[in-house]
Amino acid sequence: MKQRRILITGGTGQVGTELLQRQWPSDVELVAPSRREFDLSNCDEIEQYISEGDFSAVVNSGAYTAVDRAENEILAAWKINALAPAAIAAATKACGIPIVHVSTDYVFDGAKGAPYAEEDRVAPLGVYGASKEAGEQAVRTTNPCHIILRTAWVFSPHGSNFVKTMLRLGNERSLIRIVDDQRGCPTAAVDIAEALSTVALRLIEDKSSPVGTYNFVNAGDATWYELAREIFERRKAARYEIPTLQAIETREYPTPARRPENSLLATDKWSRDFGWKPRHWRLALHEMLAFLQD
Repeated sequence: MKQRRILITGGTGQVGTELLQRQWPSDVELVAPSRREFDLSNCDEIEQYISEGDFSAVVNSGAYTAVDRAENEILAAWKINALAPAAIAAATKACGIPIVHVSTDYVFDGAKGAPYAEEDRVAPLGVYGASKEAGEQAVRTTNPCHIILRTAWVFSPHGSNFVKTMLRLGNERSLIRIVDDQRGCPTAAVDIAEALSTVALRLIEDKSSPVGTYNFVNAGDATWYELAREIFERRKAARYEIPTLQAIETREYPTPARRPENSLLATDKWSRDFGWKPRHWRLALHEMLAFLQD
């Protein structure tokens, strides 16, 4: 049986780490080059690496995700979030293979009073969101055999994320002030990895597979304050000392980049086309916290 080689970019990130830790079919070989071997800021290197790699698909989970720094590091953000996906899409199209690309809720401005559907108008508020939206357009218009997976509020035991930040601050402070007027869908990187592997294998195996843009987030929603409260309620149940939490408004916690007030993403299209519904974020969070406490 011929090995199916899948290139994973961003292999050291939250989603990339979970992709590499998943149980894949025995005939799948994952290739996750280091940043030195595969530089997302060098489009010529990207195209050459893919053209010579004999890959069956590329999953692009690599990104510039420093939302606030992006407001000053504009070229770096656009190189990695817009030009790199363009190069990957061009190279995969030339090779006749699919691309699976990870995007974000930040392509929306958060002004809608309901969950965003895939076809809603994009209107990013800052450099990060704009660069990710440009990456989407590059993939969408270059390689017809693509899946763009928009997700949000990612957490995992790996790297930096809100959940781990709360756990650290809980050990350092008696009071934590947390924004309570931004609402989104906390989503486990392990579940995103499952979704990405599902669509990557489907695109390789089934030429009639659905393609296009999909939202994928865990079920349910929360504000940052509500997410933090759930984290510390679980910690308290596990007999840990917990801090006092204070809900604040966004204006009380100014940041260089504006955040969408509403980051809710509807997943009806995903459930319809791929046949399963994401689990609730609380279940995923409890699983992560249990893992960290073991």
